[in-house]
Amino acid sequence: MWNVPLFPDRASSLAARVDVLFFVWLALATLVALAVAVLIVFFSIKYRRGSSANRATAPEAVRARRDRRIELAWIFVPLSLFFVMFAWAAELYYEHAAPPGDAIDVYVVGKQWMWKLEHAGGQREIDELHVPAGRPIRLVMTSEDVIHDFFMPVFRIKQDVLPGRYTILWFNATKAGDYHVFCSQYCGTDHSRMIGHVVVMAPAAFEAWLARGNGAQTMATRGAERFRQYGCSGCHGANASVHAPKLEGLFGKPVQLEGGGTVTADERYIHDSVMLPKKEVVAGYAPIMPSFQGQIAEEDLLDIVEYIKSLHDAREGTVR
Repeated sequence: MWNVPLFPDRASSLAARVDVLFFVWLALATLVALAVAVLIVFFSIKYRRGSSANRATAPEAVRARRDRRIELAWIFVPLSLFFVMFAWAAELYYEHAAPPGDAIDVYVVGKQWMWKLEHAGGQREIDELHVPAGRPIRLVMTSEDVIHDFFMPVFRIKQDVLPGRYTILWFNATKAGDYHVFCSQYCGTDHSRMIGHVVVMAPAAFEAWLARGNGAQTMATRGAERFRQYGCSGCHGANASVHAPKLEGLFGKPVQLEGGGTVTADERYIHDSVMLPKKEVVAGYAPIMPSFQGQIAEEDLLDIVEYIKSLHDAREGTVR
């Protein structure tokens, strides 16, 4: 006998809630479809040509009252149901879109046709991701070439992975095991072979796995080397003579922009500041930063991002 499950396993804190929402939507849609189909058949039979059904016209006043009742019911009953479903789905969506503050960061680069993953401690993986059970994991994802889509069915999550942009996906695995990762966006000849695995481990086992890779440089350490290699320290270093924005304590802070407005210095902001430096110019600074688009590999840029995140500053407030 083939073991073909009717529905994927559930292995995340979000999965059961997504399934409940899905099945309620399915039941509601099925109920409406069946009701419409039954009424179509019923009226087709009752009022078919030659039937003895009474087709007498009701008095105008009675017909008007009935029409208003039917009209109001047809408007407000479905509207109320859909508002409830919208609020339910929106609440679930916004929770899924906001990673917890204590989430573990993992960086993902999609490439035809593989997944390259890197932990902040420097451990690198290809088509495999090790994570602990019971801890939120935040994936910062980008693509080297075309649009991919990171899809983990047992967690009920998926997210487009785009070239030149960072997208965020998070999950909290609840069950140890080895689960599939798919690319669910057609990305070329070997799209169907772009399959990976997420290995969910007990926390102690995960710490032991991390310890086995402690010989590798951390992303921040590699980022510091890339920072000097690409000449960033010439303008942003402590002894630089160029008037450039300071990077210590930058990450997560509001940045005032030339022409008004502010933006939060997150991974996306740092990426765009390197690749598209004239997109968001910091207030008080000339737009002299050159673009490094096409010059820095995505893995190197992620290392630089992690390095900038590691820079601390005792001063708080707006970065200027």
